[in-house]
Amino acid sequence: MENMGLKIRLSVLWLIGFSWGGVVGMMLTFYEARNIEGILVGELKGTPITQELLLAIAIVSLIPLVMAFLSLTLKDKANRLANIIVGVISTGFGLIELVTNLGKASAYMSFIGVVGLVFPTLIVWYAWKWPKQEAS
Repeated sequence: MENMGLKIRLSVLWLIGFSWGGVVGMMLTFYEARNIEGILVGELKGTPITQELLLAIAIVSLIPLVMAFLSLTLKDKANRLANIIVGVISTGFGLIELVTNLGKASAYMSFIGVVGLVFPTLIVWYAWKWPKQEAS
């Protein structure tokens, strides 16, 4: 028997945690001094804005949406495994970004980064604690 409550909880964590954090972070970046001027000439904080960069951003941005959908539709065993794997990878990338930008990032980006680690950690925790009889 499938655990719909847990599936909904995981889906909401993917949607709110990542999509909200990503959108808010991106929007606030536009308000930083000189970022708009850089974007108009094709760069952001010294990084050229290329088609490859935009494609990478699009792919990374879609992962939480795909995971939210899969959290509702996959069978329990596959669901648990997918959420643990993608959650651990997301946590790892979040930690790397946070440590790399320690002391260099603005206060709001550091805050979003720290809060953003809570969501994949919760996803991994809920998936890990998935009731054994449900994970068949």
